[in-house]
Amino acid sequence: MNSIFTYINGNDLVIKVFWTFIAFIAIMLSIKIINHIIYTNIDDNNKYYLVRKRVYYFFSSIFVIVCIFLWSNSATSLTTYLGLVSAGIAIALKNLFSNIAAWVFIIIKKPFKVSDRISINNQKGDVIDIRMFQFSLMEVSSFENGEQSTGRIAIIPNHYIFSHSLINYNKGFKYIWSEIKVLITFESDWEKAKTILTDVSNKHSLHLSDEASRSVDEAKKDYMIHYNNLTPIVYTDVKESGIQLTMRYLCPPRQMRNTVNDIWEDILRIFRDEENIQLAYPTTRVTRD
Repeated sequence: MNSIFTYINGNDLVIKVFWTFIAFIAIMLSIKIINHIIYTNIDDNNKYYLVRKRVYYFFSSIFVIVCIFLWSNSATSLTTYLGLVSAGIAIALKNLFSNIAAWVFIIIKKPFKVSDRISINNQKGDVIDIRMFQFSLMEVSSFENGEQSTGRIAIIPNHYIFSHSLINYNKGFKYIWSEIKVLITFESDWEKAKTILTDVSNKHSLHLSDEASRSVDEAKKDYMIHYNNLTPIVYTDVKESGIQLTMRYLCPPRQMRNTVNDIWEDILRIFRDEENIQLAYPTTRVTRD
């Protein structure tokens, strides 16, 4: 008698696995067919991407619902199946389920979205795709190299958001503080140089202060963000080779390299005509008694 029940239950399990496989194939074919249709009818790449992702989410949800109805025809059978396989699946497919859980977290809580610039696990870039198991970044270079696109795509498992620190450049406050260090000689008129640098930084970023202030006010609703001064400022410091003037100003994350370029070009043009201001560099001085 026991062998008969085992046979029936075994066949029932095979049938459910078979129909689950059929449902998976049907869903994948449907996604491919519909994606082909929308690809031929939508020319705008951004609109096509959004529609394609909605189709993917819709059919993924249908597949999950089908599996629930297929495998939970009775509370007893569902409990039996879960009891037999849950321990092994939890260990063998830990990252798989973690990725799915993280995907749900990303969709609902939105720690980042497509087009945001983020940094996670020493990878930095612009989010270009979010899927059930991973998300993709268009990699950018380091802060020192201007954070420009390298042309490489980084694939990050979704579960990394649970185990690694995430930095979102666009979440809350939508600007970053950029700094440019200008080193002049000790003999230079540092006060005049500081005035010049202040004027240059105001020229390139002062117009962002009002917009940034509104952005801070909006972000205060969700985060404890406090900025008392959003206008550009120049700090003074003394180094071994001269006087260092550090320009600190606001800029959008993706425009940092361009603002650095424009500011340095203005500085070089102005300093070229100033006889009492000279850029410094490491030197060795020899004095005679």
